Amino acid sequence: MYKITLIPGDGVGPEIAEATKKCLDATGVDLDWDIQECGIEVIEAEGGVPQRVLDSIKANDCAIKAPITTPIGKGFRSVNVYLRQELGLYACVRPCKLYKGVRTFFSGTNVDLVLIRENTEDLYAGVEFQAGEPTTAELLGKINEFATGKKINTGTDTTGVSIKPISYEGTRDIAKYAFDYAVTRKRQTVTSVCKANIMKYTDGLWYDETRATALAYGAKFEWPDLAEGVSPDPVLDGKVENTNGEIEYNERLIDNMCMQLVQKPELYDVIVTQNLYGDILSDLCAGLVGGLGVAPGANIGHEGAVFEATHGSAPKYKGQNKVNPTALILSGKLMLEHLGEHEAANKLERAVAAIIEEGKDVTYDMKEDRNDPTAVGTQEMAEAICKKMGELG
Repeated sequence: MYKITLIPGDGVGPEIAEATKKCLDATGVDLDWDIQECGIEVIEAEGGVPQRVLDSIKANDCAIKAPITTPIGKGFRSVNVYLRQELGLYACVRPCKLYKGVRTFFSGTNVDLVLIRENTEDLYAGVEFQAGEPTTAELLGKINEFATGKKINTGTDTTGVSIKPISYEGTRDIAKYAFDYAVTRKRQTVTSVCKANIMKYTDGLWYDETRATALAYGAKFEWPDLAEGVSPDPVLDGKVENTNGEIEYNERLIDNMCMQLVQKPELYDVIVTQNLYGDILSDLCAGLVGGLGVAPGANIGHEGAVFEATHGSAPKYKGQNKVNPTALILSGKLMLEHLGEHEAANKLERAVAAIIEEGKDVTYDMKEDRNDPTAVGTQEMAEAICKKMGELG
């Protein structure tokens, strides 16, 4: 038996959480659900994410979370970001796979890539200084004093500042995760993405470390000159599985990566990148395969994991039994894989793929005409997936 923290969220969250629970129970895996309420109303009433939620996830080492509303420009910070930082969930894993029957400009293309995003550093670390505050003015003065040839020329009372920390340790952890993922799942390439031509000391560090990690894994470099002057990371060298050149290491700048994904997404496999770039690329990649409604997500740490859909809470659809539950159901599939229940995970994915391909028992957004009266509701689609699993055996 696995004890799993289930966070129903708010908006449409409880509906898709119930649909996902239904499908996961139907796989036959023995799951004991520890339901923890943590929607926007709870957070506002209790002044933040309740400690009981963190305690539950820490005790169970595994959670699945439906969307929670994040106020824009005010109120509390994103619960997603908070959980990742508090629980040390350093790796965000977002597979983007095109299932037959999904409406997209890329139908007929073999899109099957995985975006692996560093979760704890970069601009999303939340180290910010508000315009007009005395500490911000003092910081700007110090920056102008110590910066090498660069000055911030705007007023100290009209400028806000965000700090972008990128460390060797954080980069090593996520690069190692990306290569381990590629090795265990027999993927062919790992592509490192940043903007090192502009940000020399942060993104430049990122490339230095991802190259050193690639060397430690014995990866083949797309451009061999990238390895010149680089040594395998001493923390990893000789301590990780050598791929003997079976995995190729590539690099792309973030702007070029966006263009490449739109032009030829089938060429890419595992993509590893920083927090902000990863947030942007994950939505782009979801767009390739039909949108956020079919895009699952996982947040992995050394001692726990939280699985979640990548879309928001869509409060205007609350209580209508209308929204597509696929993203959270596929996040449940990732959870089963994490638990080592690979046969059940495979059965669930095959059932989801079959229902989508048949195109009968799907929600309105997956119909060719969004006004198609034959579209089913959230729970009815989940029930069809459960039935299909029974037929698959």
